[in-house]
Amino acid sequence: MEIGTLFLKSNSTGIITLSELDWITYHQSNFTRLEESLAIKLGRMVDEGSINIGCRLDS
Repeated sequence: MEIGTLFLKSNSTGIITLSELDWITYHQSNFTRLEESLAIKLGRMVDEGSINIGCRLDS
């Protein structure tokens, strides 16, 4: 998994899963500055309610 892909997926669906949040926190020490900024942006979007924590259903 990559943070860029995760950011785009979460931004387009409006949902981030708990396992994706776990992945971010586990790998955050290895992020580049750009990846750190994406993780911060994701956190802000969750805080403001534009991305919700939940699950995605396969269609």
